[in-house]
Amino acid sequence: MNDLLRALPEAQQRLLTPAPAAHESAADPMLAVLTDRRDFGSDWVFERKLDGMRTLATRDADRVRLLSRTGRAVEGGYPEIADALAGQSSDGFTVDGEIVAFAHGRTDFARLQQRMQLTDPRRARASGVAVTYYVFDLLRLDGFDLTRLPLRTRKSLLRRALDFRAPVRFTPHRNQGGQQQLDEACGRGWEGLIAKRADGRYQRRRSPDWLKLKCANGQELVIGGFTEPAGSRTGFGALLLGYYDNGRLIYAGKVGTGFDQRTLARLRARLDALETTASPFSTAVRERGAHWVEPVLVAETGFTEWTRDGMLRHPRFLGLRQDKAAADVVREQPQTGRNRTPS
Repeated sequence: MNDLLRALPEAQQRLLTPAPAAHESAADPMLAVLTDRRDFGSDWVFERKLDGMRTLATRDADRVRLLSRTGRAVEGGYPEIADALAGQSSDGFTVDGEIVAFAHGRTDFARLQQRMQLTDPRRARASGVAVTYYVFDLLRLDGFDLTRLPLRTRKSLLRRALDFRAPVRFTPHRNQGGQQQLDEACGRGWEGLIAKRADGRYQRRRSPDWLKLKCANGQELVIGGFTEPAGSRTGFGALLLGYYDNGRLIYAGKVGTGFDQRTLARLRARLDALETTASPFSTAVRERGAHWVEPVLVAETGFTEWTRDGMLRHPRFLGLRQDKAAADVVREQPQTGRNRTPS
């Protein structure tokens, strides 16, 4: 046991257990629940909600792995982050965080897309898109599983266990959060806040101990088809989107904005390769001449609201997500009220 763990109170030391293998400790990250709650007590902490790619990182001796939320290895696309983790004094850890790219001082998912498509380290380094890995949790350290420790303790250990300098950064938190703090975050151009129960354990599932407070509506949706372009438009006209409900793909509308010419061309090539004859949607889609595709691509989509009939209002395409499986995409419903949902 290293000095950091040895300094923990005896009661917390008893919560430590031998860590699983590195690849097991990086499986199934903890996920947050969307909420409209704005009243919180002193037993919560608040972090900035980042618009990037959720990434778990492990190091064992000389080997560093960066894994997406679906378990896909992505270190080839972010070699500078892998190098920074390989240079840490600790040679056995698993951390949780978010890889982001900035534009004009704000996280920009569309800019990050330029790196998400790359797997060759040389091309990634030459892309001209700088990335930062914001680390917010420590799950394993020097052979011990830390997930049963309180969040405050894990973050304290994280701050001291790693050396934080670009491109790896520590994710700070505040001890107060609510409507005023969310309004301030939105005014700065943030995506929102993540509220976390300060004494909570790390649970490998979606848990009400982590809550998403969003500045604007947006979520992942599955691409089930597309329409042909009209006029001077190239590539395609709009993407046909949906979400899963009890195994059925429910149509949620179409998105035709948010694309540049390069994205239109690249995405059309991918859609053509996935084209099929039958609609994957279980509900009716009244789009003349629609093309259907296998529902495997996930689009990050912003919109103003859901209509009463379950359609997106004023949607805009933000980018493709490679860190979430299509089968996991459901319609996010905000948790209401201040009472804690049973775990």
